[in-house]
Amino acid sequence: MFARRFTIVCLLMALFGMGFAILVAENARPDHGWSQAGLRCGVACSSSFAAD
Repeated sequence: MFARRFTIVCLLMALFGMGFAILVAENARPDHGWSQAGLRCGVACSSSFAAD
């Protein structure tokens, strides 16, 4: 009986920890969109090809 309760508590703590980690990771991410990254790469790539 104790092992079953211990397992349930451990699983609940793991789920809570994963949810908290997701929240922390989302707030730490920069807000750069794919369009901004593509624009920068397009400018850099086109300038490097123009030099050849």
